[in-house]
Amino acid sequence: MSKRDEIVELASNDPITTLSGWGVRSEHAYLAAFVSLGLVFLIWLVSRAKKDDRSRSEHWGLFLGEWVASLLALGVALKLEEKD
Repeated sequence: MSKRDEIVELASNDPITTLSGWGVRSEHAYLAAFVSLGLVFLIWLVSRAKKDDRSRSEHWGLFLGEWVASLLALGVALKLEEKD
């Protein structure tokens, strides 16, 4: 099978299968979620130390905090893909 055929086959599958085919594993998504959670806390602390407007620090926390749930859900989907 040529490289182009492999790419076309991967592109025709669902996104989780494509990510799995690229070598992305559930552990990668879980690690990214953990790092994202740490970044949320770090940005919140830095924003508080700089005496920024409270709403600005809360907006940054909420913006980055949404990634945690998404990355955890991606990790679960990849874990299910790995079992197949």
